[in-house]
Amino acid sequence: PDEIYNLAAQSHVKVSFDVPDYTSNVDALGCLRILESLRILDMQHSVRVYQASSSEMFGKVTETPQKEKTRFYPRSPYGVAKVYGHYITVNYRESFGIFACSGILFNHESPRRGLEFVTRKISNAVARISLGKQKKLQLGDLRPKRDWGFAGDYVRAMWLMLQHDKADDYVISTGENHSVEEFVKLAFEYVGIIDWEKYVEANKKEHMRPAEVDYLIGDYGKAKKTLGWEPKTSFEEGIRK
Repeated sequence: PDEIYNLAAQSHVKVSFDVPDYTSNVDALGCLRILESLRILDMQHSVRVYQASSSEMFGKVTETPQKEKTRFYPRSPYGVAKVYGHYITVNYRESFGIFACSGILFNHESPRRGLEFVTRKISNAVARISLGKQKKLQLGDLRPKRDWGFAGDYVRAMWLMLQHDKADDYVISTGENHSVEEFVKLAFEYVGIIDWEKYVEANKKEHMRPAEVDYLIGDYGKAKKTLGWEPKTSFEEGIRK
């Protein structure tokens, strides 16, 4: 291959607390196996690699907004595994000359997102409630804020990284953040339901994580300057999609 995009992962943060060993095996060691395979096959100078890093690596944030050099403080087995994948990618780039880039992607959503993730869980439930096929939407904490972008924009950023003349790491984000509550409110308003509160139930026991990430917002300035990339899809347009 000319390019490898390592998007494989157990990528559900809450599930990573239930299956931490599996999550670590796939998300951390899976990345290592790709890089080591290239080294063993002596392909490290002919193949370009993209590693999917994550804003969950920042976790309990130590700086706002989060940049490429912001200290990692992961709050889940998923985040910890992604930190390993990130640093092993840097290590193989510096040790063996592999053209390997890590994209530190903040939340990226689309209609293809699985229904177990909060954005599609919300949009699917809102659609069903508006059609009379569902009565309630159960969620955990509505307060956490995320930097939500559109996956189509972010895949373009991945590709641009591997077309550049130098391998490096980049934060990919929108530079805005919005709470889960904002997402819910806008989704209901889109289908003409204003009194959305009566359709939402809090079930913190089932939906809360043992350790939460409360506030994420990225600075994509480096990607804009170096790759000419910036997001095209607004938060509201993403919800509409």
